[in-house]
Amino acid sequence: MCPNCGKLISIDESRCPYCHVKNPGSRWKNNAWTRGFQNPSQLIRAIIYLNIGMYVISLILKPTGTSLSMNPLTFLAPDDSSLILLGATGTVPIDYYYLYLKSKIGAAPLFIDHFPRWWTMLSANYLHGGVLHIFFNMMAFRQLAPFVIREFGPYRMFIIYTIGGIVGFAVSYLAGIRFTIGASAAVCSLIGATLFYGKSRGGIYGQAIYRQVGAWALVLFLFGFIVPGINNWGHGGGLLGGALLAYLMGYHEKSRERLVHKTMAGVCVLMTAAVLGLCLITGVYYLLT
Repeated sequence: MCPNCGKLISIDESRCPYCHVKNPGSRWKNNAWTRGFQNPSQLIRAIIYLNIGMYVISLILKPTGTSLSMNPLTFLAPDDSSLILLGATGTVPIDYYYLYLKSKIGAAPLFIDHFPRWWTMLSANYLHGGVLHIFFNMMAFRQLAPFVIREFGPYRMFIIYTIGGIVGFAVSYLAGIRFTIGASAAVCSLIGATLFYGKSRGGIYGQAIYRQVGAWALVLFLFGFIVPGINNWGHGGGLLGGALLAYLMGYHEKSRERLVHKTMAGVCVLMTAAVLGLCLITGVYYLLT
């Protein structure tokens, strides 16, 4: 299969007869990154399972701080210290993590923790503050991701989810949000990409998609202004980030996924694995010392 367009071709072709990419049978173009996610539903499940796994770990690492309140908004809410250690973001975790360790944990900071923790803008997308928090985020992701994969492709969907979430938390950091977590910034980036798609495509189908998802976005922001503690800056930043990424990368009706998208998705996978691994290792280290 051509690593660029996915068409079945001969391995000896010097150029794909469909998309005209050079040397489609070369080994470096047919590695794990460029073959793609063979089953998009598995990609969706993997992201959901990763979010659930990080949530469970945040409960296990400091069980004495877990909220057992009957309030559904705070039921099974992890302790703030375990969330900060596992990669929560905001001005406090990014700029004052060293002071936090000295005052709250009493541990000697590792070398890496003397620097601003910019990588938490990625890790915070996989942390949640309670059962309802993760439930609604994953339900929204489960609804949006198949559509984005169908119109943009699995590689571009994962890029939008990862980079859009980072953009959302970067905006909330610049707005001075002290502490924030959740996949909602990344989910909002999928909403932003879908809004761009509907507006750009136009027609009856595009207008219907734009109106439906636009209503979701409106309800989301109204909910954010009514309920305290919602990071509207992160939601807005994620939405704008997703729309900008969709504009820059395009969708299937304009251009198919290319090698650059597959490479970028591979980089996002590596960044996610490295950042979450770093947060898990350092978090466990501080909680055990």
